Amino acid sequence: MADVSFLKDKPVAVLGAGAVGKAQAGDCALAGQKVRICDMEPYASKTLFGVDKGIRFYGQQLNLYGFNREGLAVMDKVTTSVEEAVKGAGIIIITTPSVGHRPFFEKLIPHLEDGQFVHIFPDNYGSLLLRKMMREAGCTKKVVVGGWSSSPYGSRVDIKGGVILPSIRVYYRAITLRGAALPMTDQEAFLESAKYMGSMGAVINGDGAEGGETVMDIGFSNVNPVLHCPGTILGVSTMENYGTIFGQNKYDFSIYTHAYCPSISEVQYAFYQEEVALAKAMGVGIQHFEKRQFFSRENILGPEYMGPDYEIPFEQLDEIQIGTGPFTMENRYITEDIPVGCHMYHELGKKFGVKTPVVDSMINLASAILQRDFYATGYTLDYVGMGGMDKAQILDYLHEGKLPE
Repeated sequence: MADVSFLKDKPVAVLGAGAVGKAQAGDCALAGQKVRICDMEPYASKTLFGVDKGIRFYGQQLNLYGFNREGLAVMDKVTTSVEEAVKGAGIIIITTPSVGHRPFFEKLIPHLEDGQFVHIFPDNYGSLLLRKMMREAGCTKKVVVGGWSSSPYGSRVDIKGGVILPSIRVYYRAITLRGAALPMTDQEAFLESAKYMGSMGAVINGDGAEGGETVMDIGFSNVNPVLHCPGTILGVSTMENYGTIFGQNKYDFSIYTHAYCPSISEVQYAFYQEEVALAKAMGVGIQHFEKRQFFSRENILGPEYMGPDYEIPFEQLDEIQIGTGPFTMENRYITEDIPVGCHMYHELGKKFGVKTPVVDSMINLASAILQRDFYATGYTLDYVGMGGMDKAQILDYLHEGKLPE
């Protein structure tokens, strides 16, 4: 087993101060770690408001084993400087949506130090992009880079009257997550380093971290596209009528609680089968789910924090998800999961000869609803540094870090 015990005495840097960033930073601080949290303008003036006085970390934190932390989490440093945040840090946690990866990576790469570990939550092909940008910048620092299939939490920032408060509500904690390093030669050290992130407490003390078979496995195992895209698109009438003709509070809406139904589950399972076919054609893994797990209110999200037998029948109300949205189609459930998740599947389908009609239908419908061409703006293999490679070359790169000559 890789010895990364030196990390216990190193500060943790959290880049991004949204829901995932505040949750990770707060949890690590409550676990006794020195935490630097960083966000960049034009967002920092709002996302970092009041954080210098601490982040209130609270919520139900539902999980199978009852792991819980709460309190006022005091940061070691609050900054808009990536350089200041990562200097001397052992672990760097990237928590921004995909749209924030490139601007953060541009600031991060010049200040990387040998021996640092970069964890991306969720990965969303960020590890591939970071390695590509490091090559382009001539960066040869010996760092471990990898990503995870999801965040360790379901969390929401408290917003009142348009003001982002320095508090985070955590309504569930993952007890297992799937992660992988790029290249896979760093896998053992990467997974071991997760034990030195307080934010992984419920995972490490739960069912543990599961090693994926390359970062492409992590891309396929990210449940967001298969959950969010069919749920939001096919449930859009419920969402847009909620709080109007339905009479309820618009901001109590959740696709899990109010939109999911057996017909949407059929679409989600068909979507997943296309992911499985892509992973097989590519020669990488994917997290396994039984068909029955798609047919409940929590769908395949539930096992992440309550184990494989957790099911809420459609006849019951899913109270934990009330108020989690989305409340508009202009939401990351669409604006991130379509161009990043779905479009990458579309591109891989073309490359490996796998038909993806359900995935493509999500792109087509989202493009029509939001009146923009997600095919034109979506992630490509070129963008993440694998354009022009054949299957064998891609696998060599993912496993060994070898680039074609």
